[in-house]
Amino acid sequence: MCRNIIVLMLSLACVLMPAVCSAGASDDCVLRDSTLRVNYIFSGTDSSAVIALDRMSFTDGWYGRRVNMDTVPVGGNGRITMKDAETGKVLYCNSFSTLFQEWQTTEEATRVCKSFENVYLLPMPSREAEITVELFDVKGRRTASLTHHADPSDILIRHASPDSSEVAPHRYLHTGGSPDECIDVAIVAEGYTAEEAGLFYEDAAAAADALFSHEPFGKYRDRINIVAVALPSADSGVSVPEDGEWKETPLHSHFSTFYMDRYLTTLNIKDLHDALAGMPYEHIIILANTDVYGGGGIYNSYTLTTAHHSQFRPVVVHEFGHSFGALADEYYYDDMYVEYYYPDVEPWEQNITTLHDFSRKWANLLDEGTPVPTPASQENIHKVGVYEGAGYQSKGVYRGYQSCRMLDNKSDSFCPVCRQAIERMILFNTEESL
Repeated sequence: MCRNIIVLMLSLACVLMPAVCSAGASDDCVLRDSTLRVNYIFSGTDSSAVIALDRMSFTDGWYGRRVNMDTVPVGGNGRITMKDAETGKVLYCNSFSTLFQEWQTTEEATRVCKSFENVYLLPMPSREAEITVELFDVKGRRTASLTHHADPSDILIRHASPDSSEVAPHRYLHTGGSPDECIDVAIVAEGYTAEEAGLFYEDAAAAADALFSHEPFGKYRDRINIVAVALPSADSGVSVPEDGEWKETPLHSHFSTFYMDRYLTTLNIKDLHDALAGMPYEHIIILANTDVYGGGGIYNSYTLTTAHHSQFRPVVVHEFGHSFGALADEYYYDDMYVEYYYPDVEPWEQNITTLHDFSRKWANLLDEGTPVPTPASQENIHKVGVYEGAGYQSKGVYRGYQSCRMLDNKSDSFCPVCRQAIERMILFNTEESL
């Protein structure tokens, strides 16, 4: 079972309407068994940020977590919180990161104002609720905030559940349990024509196999569902701006995000969620039909990676470490326009530290007597420690192991620190915290 019996008993206690009840968060059952989708536009420059509400809609069924709904597993670069308007009780909250905030750290952001789409899925309230969206900078300071109401009686909140004939072609690759009990992952086709659907399903199966070959995903496979969604594309392949090659694809993804050649993303987040309407999903992996190396992963947004490069399997796992596990990159090259990590701020990512507040990271995994920082010596090659160099910075940021999937493609597994972080994320989403 992917949810504990306490949550199931609370759900059964709600007899007035199908409802989602979190132990400790919404005991009076003010959540429907539906999903409220809220679209936002985040815009600004390197020094400004504005959040604007775009529109709201709802679909049948709630497939997000039903436990720990009033807290977040990690801080993230942003947070969305829904409260009952009558009582002020937190009904649901989640943390996230965005391409917009990453773009704010680029040189381009000093010269122009840009806007980015963002979509968040919340449980549908059964009465008026208050939603607050907050963005934070690299030092954890709030840079923007928007609070608005969501009233389920609002006639402009459109019921957007399609009928079965309108749902995108899809196939379940792995079923751990009921969608409302498990973590639901959608693997989505990008740049595969209708005639290449078979190829996509093969690639999606390879991606699922790669995930489950890495612990702790294999250990908890009975808490995960994976569905492959074969979105048909007008063109085969994806856009490579560096080569002047632009393709017509469902999600309009392209390389050279922020003028970084290997950074492959999509800015069309609303199209992505439109394409998944009518099926259970929480986390998204997009497979691009190309052999050009690249990808990207944004925490609680999506993973996007190329499917036909020789490093496909390690890369898709690495990027899912970002989007699901909230893990930071552990490599470094010291050429970022703006540093992400500072000595007076502890990173929210669980696999790196500045030593500002290391006690809440992986101190529990250190052998007694391990020096902090830890020398990156051959003697310590298989030892959890605190090794300098991570988060794109060779100095002042530390990782927990000398090799790891979050460091390079040569490593064959997540290190113990990252495994612990991912396991905590899986348990947070599937078990009520004590």
